[in-house]
Amino acid sequence: MEKGFIKVELLTAREAVPVSGGNIFVLKSTSVDFDKGQILTTDSSGVTKILEVDTPDIQLSEDMNSKQIPYAVYDLYVRAPGYKDAVVEGVQVFPKEVSIQQIEMIPTSKEREFLEELEHNYIPPHQLVEKMPRDKVEKPTFQSKVTIKPYIPEYIIVHLGAPSSYAENVTVRFPEYIKNVASSEIYPTWPETAIRANIYCQISFTLNRICTEWYRNKGYNFQITNSIAYDQCFVKGRNVFQNISRIVDDIFNEYITKVGDTEPMLAKYCNDATVTCKDLSQWGTVELANNGHGTMEILKNYYGENIELAKTNDIRGIEESYGGIPLKLGSTGEDVETIKRKLNRISDNYPAIPKIELVNGEFCAQIEAAVKVFQRIFNLYTDGIVGKSTWYKVSGIYAGVKKLEDLKLEGEKLVGTGAYPGYLLKQGTTGDAVSEMQYYLNVISQYYKEIHPISGDCILGVDTLDAVIQFQKKFGLDVDGIVGRQTWDKIYSVYKDIISGSNKSESEGSQYPGYSLEEGARGNNVTKLQTYLSTIADKDTAIKKINIDGIFGKATKQAVIDFQKHFGLSPDGIVGPITWDKIVQIYEELLTQVI
Repeated sequence: MEKGFIKVELLTAREAVPVSGGNIFVLKSTSVDFDKGQILTTDSSGVTKILEVDTPDIQLSEDMNSKQIPYAVYDLYVRAPGYKDAVVEGVQVFPKEVSIQQIEMIPTSKEREFLEELEHNYIPPHQLVEKMPRDKVEKPTFQSKVTIKPYIPEYIIVHLGAPSSYAENVTVRFPEYIKNVASSEIYPTWPETAIRANIYCQISFTLNRICTEWYRNKGYNFQITNSIAYDQCFVKGRNVFQNISRIVDDIFNEYITKVGDTEPMLAKYCNDATVTCKDLSQWGTVELANNGHGTMEILKNYYGENIELAKTNDIRGIEESYGGIPLKLGSTGEDVETIKRKLNRISDNYPAIPKIELVNGEFCAQIEAAVKVFQRIFNLYTDGIVGKSTWYKVSGIYAGVKKLEDLKLEGEKLVGTGAYPGYLLKQGTTGDAVSEMQYYLNVISQYYKEIHPISGDCILGVDTLDAVIQFQKKFGLDVDGIVGRQTWDKIYSVYKDIISGSNKSESEGSQYPGYSLEEGARGNNVTKLQTYLSTIADKDTAIKKINIDGIFGKATKQAVIDFQKHFGLSPDGIVGPITWDKIVQIYEELLTQVI
C-alpha cells in the first residue's frame, strides 16, 4: 500500500471566480462506512489543502500485463452556500501523484436539502483498464489536407459520443481538453519522456482535426468526439494529474509535423495491450523511455525520422503572446507592466494574490510574491518566474475574469425584461429579441460547459442555433433549435437563477457568522476575515498585511486591533458583530473602486 494525493478546486464561471467556504466530503468508493470519510474546505482561492490517501503499489501502473486496477477510487460530495450541490464519483488516485479534481459550481438561489438538487458526474474506469475496442469503426484512409493555418483555439467543442450519436457537446478550453485526454489515455506514473511523447501525439491529433475542419466539413457542429473508435478518450468532469497538467501547460502549442511542413500530423496511437496498430504504442513508449530514449527518439521510432516539432504562437482568446524571455527579478519592459496589470485584476477575484504597487516598471519582489501565489493556486511550478506556462495561464484567467466583467456591464445596459417577445425565434431571425436571448445564453455558457459562448450580433445564425440546440438537450426540451415560449422561458429562468444565486452567495459570504472570532479560531470564517483585512491592507497602510491561512493567530489579532484603532472601535482584537460589519463595509467599499 502506498500514498497518493487529492486536491479539490471549486470554481465557477470558467475559473473566473473561486468558490470559498465549500465543504467536500471525501470517501473511498468501495467504503460503506461514512465515518471513514474526510472533510475538506476550500480557501479564498477555492482550493483545498492536499489530502493524503491510500493507493495501490506503483508497480501495478508500470506493468502492461497487470490484472489489478493500479489506482484507488474516491467519491466527492460537495456543498457550498449559493451553489448547487455536486457529486463526483470515481476520482482516480495513483501512488505518489496529485489528483486535481476541479468542479465547476453552478449558482442557484433555491433553498434545498443536501443533494436534493445537484450536478452529478461519474468518472468511468481508466481507458487502459476498461479495454474498449479502438480504431474498429470506419475512419479516413488518408490524412485530410489542412485548410487552416495551425492555431490554438480558446475553446474546443467535444461531442460526447460517436459522430452521429445523439449526445451532448461540451465546450472546453484547449489546454484543459488536452490535460483531460492525457489523464484519460495514459498513467501519470509513467516516465516523463513517455508522457511527453504521448501528449505531443494528442495535441497533434487534435490540431489536425481542428485545422482540417474534419467534422465541420461533414456538417457536424463540433470539432472532435470522445469516442476512441474515432478520436481520443475525453471524460467530462474527470480529475487530471498535476504532473500531466504541468507538462501540458509547458507544451500545449507544440505539435508533430513532417520536416519542412507546418501541418499538424494526424498522430494515431493505440495501447498495444488490447489493440495493436502500426502507429504509436502507448505502452511501447514506456518501454522505450525506460531504456533511455528521449521524447523525440520515441516519436521517431513510430513515425519515422522525417518528423519534427513545430510551434504556433497564434493562440486565440488572449491579448498578448509570450515574448519568449522569462520575466524575473530585475526584468523591465512592457511585459512586466502587462503581468502587473493582469495579476492586479485577477486578485480582485482571487484575493490571496497580493496587490502590486509598481511605479518604475521593474519586476520587483512584490510581483514575484504575487506570481508565486498565482502559481500555487493554478498548479504551476512555484518559482516566481513568468515563463511560458505562467504567462499563458495568467492571460487565460485574466481573459475569463474580463469576459465575466464585460457580461455584467452588458447586462446593465440590457433593455429587455425577460418577457417572451410573442413570436418564434428561428434560424435567420434578427432583432432585439435575438440580441436579448443571445445575452442570456452567453451568461449561461459561462456556467454550463454544454453551451458554447456566442457573439451577440442580433442574428440567429449557425452558432446561436447550435447553442439553442445544446441548451434544449441539456434541459430536456424539444430539440428543434427554435426558441418558442417554452424554450425562451427556460432560458430566462436558468439565467435568473444563475444571477440570483451569484448575488446570494456573495451576500451570504459577507454576513456575520453568528459568533465572535478571536485568537485560536480556525476555519472558513477566519479565512473570510483574513481575506477582507488583507484586501483592506492593500489600500490602507494602517493595517498590516497578513497571510490567509484560516488560522486566527497573533498576526491576525494584531491586524484586527490595528483596524479597530483606525476606525474608532474598541481595540480588543476580537471580531464581534460591530467589528465584522465595519470590516465588511470597508472591504466592499474598496471593491467598488476602480483599480
